[in-house]
Amino acid sequence: MRKGELLNSNIIEVISKMGHTDEIVIADAGLPIPDGVKRIDLALVKGIPSFLDVLKILLKNYECEEYYLAEEIKENNPDIEKEIIKLLENKKNNYITHEEFKKRCKNVKAIIRTGECTPYANIILKSGVIF
Repeated sequence: MRKGELLNSNIIEVISKMGHTDEIVIADAGLPIPDGVKRIDLALVKGIPSFLDVLKILLKNYECEEYYLAEEIKENNPDIEKEIIKLLENKKNNYITHEEFKKRCKNVKAIIRTGECTPYANIILKSGVIF
């Protein structure tokens, strides 16, 4: 049996196949997932699991060098934005419009859907390298 905190085999498979600059999304329950993009649906009920819980666990098991947030998070969900910035304090932060965010989702390796039901609680993580 595999050791480690992360137990979801679908997430483990995706991140183990990712290379430098590949991207993965952690999404709230409402983000549209484009056809053809792998969906890893963790949502059980509203709020479970939360966006931040999933982000924290993923970051323990994944090397991120930069990330993207929708500009709209600044006004519509500043508490989540502050937590993201704190968790990723040494990583490059990019803001794009929510429309651009959704377009960029068409080219990611997977979208992890959470039970988060607060606005704009979505992030695109760009893979770094561990060497």
